This record gives sequence, C-alpha cells and structure tokens, in this order.
Amino acid sequence: MPKASEERTAARRDEIIAACEKLYETMGFRDVTIKEIGAATSFSRPTIYNYFETKEEIFLALLTKEYAAWADELAEIAASKGTMDCNTLASKIAGSLSHREVMLKIMAMNLYEVEENSRIECLRDFKESFFRAANEMESCLRKLRPEMPEEDRNRFRYTFFPFMNGVYPYAHPTCKQCEAMDMVGICHPSTSVYELAYYCLIKLLK
Repeated sequence: MPKASEERTAARRDEIIAACEKLYETMGFRDVTIKEIGAATSFSRPTIYNYFETKEEIFLALLTKEYAAWADELAEIAASKGTMDCNTLASKIAGSLSHREVMLKIMAMNLYEVEENSRIECLRDFKESFFRAANEMESCLRKLRPEMPEEDRNRFRYTFFPFMNGVYPYAHPTCKQCEAMDMVGICHPSTSVYELAYYCLIKLLK
C-alpha cells in the first residue's frame, strides 16, 4: 500500500477511535453503536465497516492505543536515573495510571465482550500492546528496585495487573450503586484511581 494511502487509513481509523472514546465518556458500552460513532465522525456506517467489522473492534483498538501510551509512560519511568524508594516509584506508576481511566474502564467493564467479538488479528495487536506494558513494568522494577527478588517481582505482576482490572468501579461507583450501599450501611468514601493504585503499589513494593 502506498505511503499516502497508509497515512489516510491510519488517520481515518484514529478519527473513528477518537469518536468512540468521546462517546464512551458519557454513554454506556451498549449505547455506543456504529450508528452513533458514524454520526460523530465524517464517515457513514458502511465506511466504518471498511476499517472495523464490529464496534467491539473499535473499543479493542482504543484499548490497544491506551496500553501503548501507558507502556510509553512506564518506559519513561524506567529510564529514570538511579534507584527510587517505594513511595516515589509507587507515586510515579500510580500517576501513570491516573491518565489511563479509559483503559481501566474498558478492562473492568467490557473486556470479555470486546475480546469475544473481535477478530483474532485485532486481539493479537492488543495482546502485543499489553505485553509491552508488562515488560516496561518489569523494567521499572529491575532498574529502580534492583534489590527486589524475582519471586517478589512475579508476585507483583500477578497481583497488580489483576488489581487494575477492578480498580475503575471502586473509583467511580454509580449513583445507583452508592444508593444501594447506603441502604445496607456500606461505607463508600470518595477516592481516585491514583489513591487506590498508590496504596496497592506501596504494599507490593515493600
């Protein structure tokens, strides 16, 4: 494919992904449809199907993009000079996640459906992006916490990444969820992705 055509294709895909992301800020997953995405772009629904076969593939492309951006942030942290104490490293990693709430929202609420309704090559691209982020996290631990035993790094990996899949709903409970918790006397203090991630990281890094 000529370079100009590749750039045009990439630009159109990016416009579709950006429209999906914008809609997802205020709409539920089931309410974000190909029709809604088309209305938010310069493309018709048939045109969108030239780039994505399902709306789930658009969400998966958005998730892939988010993980790639997070991997870039982790790489910047890993490139820091010297070592870091637990508090500093926890703060930097938690800060990197606080910019990735769309990623965390999809992972917590829609990942299974998104993966099931996407072509294998789209899923492969996502897994590559995820794997890169995991490797950059490993680089952070090896370089900035070199005294951390391999066993602890493995425990970190198999605790923190599953934790990420559930952190979004704790930081953003719905009004209905809060009402139900009030009815049964469950405390739900206001918190953030940063705070939840920071306290988890502190426990894992020490």
